[in-house]
Amino acid sequence: MTKNFQDAIKARRSYYGISKEKVTSDERIEEIVRESVKYTPSAFNSQSARAILLLQGQHDSFWDITMEALRKVVPEAAFANTEEKINSFKNGYGTVLYFEDQITVKSLQEQFAPYKDNFPVWSQQSSAMLQLVIWTALEEEGFGASLQHYTELIEAEIKKEWNIPKEWKMIAQMPFGKPNVQPDEKQFNIQEEHIKVYK
Repeated sequence: MTKNFQDAIKARRSYYGISKEKVTSDERIEEIVRESVKYTPSAFNSQSARAILLLQGQHDSFWDITMEALRKVVPEAAFANTEEKINSFKNGYGTVLYFEDQITVKSLQEQFAPYKDNFPVWSQQSSAMLQLVIWTALEEEGFGASLQHYTELIEAEIKKEWNIPKEWKMIAQMPFGKPNVQPDEKQFNIQEEHIKVYK
């Protein structure tokens, strides 16, 4: 990594203009995902995160399935915008699918009953950390990415297509590729009262 951690976090953005142009090897992308899943923290060291990395034709198939799912629910008169958006994701190089293993979550609920209501929340928090880690690492590698949530529309079909265990709960989808459109300047609304310091 050429940037320090704070610089990498500051540089991370949502990229919607991405291409299939190769940035690094597929092996390097896989390494990023594997290492991120391994080292991202989780409550009680539960390690409930699961990830599916889709590259090349598999990536295209994912967005084709998503397109057809949306075609069933979006009015035809408004579908042109939806089609353009989904194609912008399909134009990328790959997609990371994020899941949380509910067997692991339920097992911890049984083992630590006083905290049972917290484990689903902690599971989501752990997934969010993983998403940020992979997102930032991909950007450091030269990719642009964004985070999408078409989960309810596509989860059943995706699990069938890629033989994903039914106990894995889909959380989000992250298309990535070489940036070909720069995002607008980031806007901030951080006020003095958002952060309190006590000494």
